Amino acid sequence: MAKATKTTKQSKAIASTQSLSSFVKSICDVMRRSNCSSALQYVPELTWILFLRILDAQETKAREEAEVLGANFTPALNSPYRWQDWAAPFSEKTDHPKTAEGKPFGWKRQELFAAGDGKLFDFINKELLPHLHSMDIDPQTGLPTPEASRKQRIIGRTMTAVERVRVDSEANLRDILDKVHEINIDYVDDTHFFTLSQVYEDLLLKMGEKNSDGGQFFTPREVIRAMVHTVKPQLGQIVYDPCCGTGGFLAIAYEHIARQLGQSPASTDLDTLKYDTFFGREKENLVIPIALANLVLHGIDQPNLWHGNSLTRRATYAGLFEQAPKQFDVILTNPPFGGKEGKDAQKNFAFETSSTQVLFVQDILSELAPEGSCAIVLDEGLLFRTNQSAFVETKRKLVDECDLWAIVSLPGGVFSTAGAGVKTNLLFFTKGKKTEKIWYYDLSHIKVGKKTPLTLAHFGFAKDGTVLPDAQLPNTLTADWLEDQTQSDKPFPSYARMLQNHGKPEGDSRYSWTVNFSDRRAKAREEMQPLLEEAAVIKAEVIDLKEQHKQLKKDKAEKAALDAVDEQIVQKQKAAKALETKASDIDAATFDIKASNPYAVVEQDTRTPAEIISSIKEKETVIANALKNLEGLLA
Repeated sequence: MAKATKTTKQSKAIASTQSLSSFVKSICDVMRRSNCSSALQYVPELTWILFLRILDAQETKAREEAEVLGANFTPALNSPYRWQDWAAPFSEKTDHPKTAEGKPFGWKRQELFAAGDGKLFDFINKELLPHLHSMDIDPQTGLPTPEASRKQRIIGRTMTAVERVRVDSEANLRDILDKVHEINIDYVDDTHFFTLSQVYEDLLLKMGEKNSDGGQFFTPREVIRAMVHTVKPQLGQIVYDPCCGTGGFLAIAYEHIARQLGQSPASTDLDTLKYDTFFGREKENLVIPIALANLVLHGIDQPNLWHGNSLTRRATYAGLFEQAPKQFDVILTNPPFGGKEGKDAQKNFAFETSSTQVLFVQDILSELAPEGSCAIVLDEGLLFRTNQSAFVETKRKLVDECDLWAIVSLPGGVFSTAGAGVKTNLLFFTKGKKTEKIWYYDLSHIKVGKKTPLTLAHFGFAKDGTVLPDAQLPNTLTADWLEDQTQSDKPFPSYARMLQNHGKPEGDSRYSWTVNFSDRRAKAREEMQPLLEEAAVIKAEVIDLKEQHKQLKKDKAEKAALDAVDEQIVQKQKAAKALETKASDIDAATFDIKASNPYAVVEQDTRTPAEIISSIKEKETVIANALKNLEGLLA
């Protein structure tokens, strides 16, 4: 029989995000030596372990609160499937925590340890995981378990992708469980959950860096924060992401609204925020459990997530989405770049195309509530493409039904760490009013890379959404501001500063400008009108020629006469079509809405050919002298 496990010390305090991050890293180090070598393996493994730890802490806290109030409490998990039974470290000390039944924490784990090596794995793989799966789906019928509570469904969904323990030895697993148990409940309550959730976000970034498809489900969190601070979701609004990935937009929107509620929010407000505010859809089997765990770690106790393809509306699991409204007040999202959809998705939309992002824009326009706001990441191609009808008509619908009031051009490398290096833009629009003006802000001049990412400060925001003072802006922005001071009519170029204009920024600087979209459309109509009128005249002539051809046939005219009229008809039809195509091209060009900075400084070489040749000769002389000196040193 195996010896009893050693008495473990009490959970130690972890004082900061940095120390907690180092602590979690030490857990990942154990996983890396235990058959989970890459982030794509150890992040999902840590996800379910961490989720069960946090769930147990939340259940313990809820039971204690119910006891104080004299209220009934029904746990989602019972013995021996709770963390405190099978995963918590065991101790015989009198002050060791005890379960509600009076057993010491870790009693089941100790029992399994005493039974011999391999028994912990057997319990998890053959008893615990099947039990957790059955809380959501009845293994006999394959249908949702009818008596399951909402929290039990979330547990089942979170564990759905976990078939077995990946860690290769029980000794390593016990080491991991001990370390995870040391994460204190203080980091998951309503006021301190940020610390743990930030560390988890770092893990998701590592997974995105390792995955060539990472751009599908990881958006840089500083970009998300800038989008959330721009839209400013409020308590009482319903927030939605139709392709939520790991839940980053929903988690940070929660963080934003929770900050507004302050340190002591009303319990009803907190319930609204936790249960009735955030909704999302995600199709990837690997990602949906991570999204659920991520939102729970952030404080959203019961995430309303729909598992399936948003565009085909084919659900894998819709049990957590039952209370979703048909339309949403705030939509925050980053549709997959460059995706291709089949006919089963395309047939659901008015403007059919295989382009995933174009279909998502149409989907969002139908799901955004009147006066609702949307912030979306879109690639540059969607903005400037005018050679495909679905692209043009989708953008026409957008500007006709919504006020597209801002477009922010991002640097080219913003998404490179997540496996996507395309040029992207942020679009902000409000439903219910036609677009009159579009305000642009250009951040594309900022050099970003893996070690120098785009930060919230580049937008001019502090983390809490307030506007940064000039002294705290990044050097690139402050340097540009000093240069712009010579132009008295150019306001300070900080995006956040210009956003203070009642939430509708407007004004020119080196990096911002306004396009009067109504004027652009009016000008296009003016240019199109004579072309369409001329085409109409020619079409009328074609009608007359067809009548003439009919009469000639009736009069049994010679074939040569009929052929001559046929040729006139063909030529005039071609001419009318060419005019209409030219007018259509003018109309389509109106919907090229990419950010083209009119104030961009373009350096030009104004030297004459003789001056360029002279400069080259000077450089050649310098190089020749340097080589001569080097040869002298080596002699």
